[in-house]
Formats: sequence, C-alpha cells, structure tokens
Amino acid sequence: MPNRTVWLFDLDNTLHNASPHIFPHINRSMTAYLEQHLSLSPEDANALRMNYWRRYGATLLGMIRHHGTDPAHFLVETHRFDRLHEMMVFDRALRGMLRKLPGRRFVFSNAPRHYAVAVLGLMGIHELFEDVIAIEDLDYHPKPGIRGYRKLLSSRRLDPARCVMLEDSAVNLRTAKRLGMRTVLVGRNLRTPAYVDMKLASILDLRRQFGRLLGGRLAG
Repeated sequence: MPNRTVWLFDLDNTLHNASPHIFPHINRSMTAYLEQHLSLSPEDANALRMNYWRRYGATLLGMIRHHGTDPAHFLVETHRFDRLHEMMVFDRALRGMLRKLPGRRFVFSNAPRHYAVAVLGLMGIHELFEDVIAIEDLDYHPKPGIRGYRKLLSSRRLDPARCVMLEDSAVNLRTAKRLGMRTVLVGRNLRTPAYVDMKLASILDLRRQFGRLLGGRLAG
C-alpha cells in the first residue's frame, strides 16, 4: 500500500458543481449567522463574511479568531439543507470513472463532515473513498493554510510524493505543491499557475489523463 498513488479530491466544484444552488445557500446562511450572533446589519454581515473568507480562506476561521465562535455550532447552523437532493448538480458518469482509478482515494475538503458525507451519498460515491477528511479533522485549519495539509499527511501517514491533489482552487494547490504533491486544477479558468502540473476542464477528463500523471509526464 505505501507505493500506491493517493488521490486527494476536493469536494465542492471539483466532484460536483456547488455554484448554482449550494454555495448561494451557504453564503446566505453564513451572512444570517453573522447578522444574528454579531448584531450586524445584513450588509455589514455580508461584508464581514467576505472579508474573513478572503483573509483566512474560510469565514469560520475569522469567527473563531475574532469572536470566539464555537466551530461545531457554526458549521451545523450554516450547513443546513432541507432539500439538498434538489440542489445537487453532478455528472453520474463520475462513479464509473472513480471506480477505475487506481490507488487510494480520499476527499479533502474545507466543508464539515456531515455535509460532505451527505453530498457524497447523494452522488452514490461515498463508499468509493477510503475516508473523508473534513474541516473538523484538520483542527479547523482550512486550506490553503499549511497546517491542515500537515495534519492530513501525519494522521493518515501519507507520503506527499505519492499524492495527487485535485482542486478547483489554484491557491490550494500551491500549498500542495510546496509539500511535494502533484497538482491538478479542475475547471475552465484560463490562468494556469506554474505550480499546477495538469489542468482539466472537468473531473471526468481525469479518466483519459491519469496515466500521464502516474507516469510523471505532466503538462499544463
């Protein structure tokens, strides 16, 4: 097992499309949380949410650092979905692609575990992953901060040289490359930074390209 490739998949906007319905719902929920618990106007709450997200990579981290927010309470309250199944946008061919992917598979996400597990279950792919590494497992240190990556590697005893990280966020791949991982940017963004080893328009394109990754013949 030590010599097997380890695939680290981001969740939102990598394995499924969260932009149309899920992200707007989470953003509204976070703004409402800040509005209620910090006694802010909707406009000020939204501005503070965006400020923390840009500054720390996650609104949660700003809330913990500056307001002593209980992270478990925040994550439960801001990731409530009455009809999550109606908000999902994903390709059903994903399951077949993942099943054929050689090596070990993990989900590595800034999202809370209950949400990540629910999303993977609705896509019918939860059992295809060895484990889900959620924000709780990272001691609430989100990507792209290096502490979360180091916690992942040490807790699962992973060799970064065997890891391939797949993300829709280029900045999260910069940390992965710094640690010695191979990096795959998923999405249709035009810019491909030097620390990205391969770019895919869709996660489904991995089925035609994983041989290049495993063989070390990488290109942007």
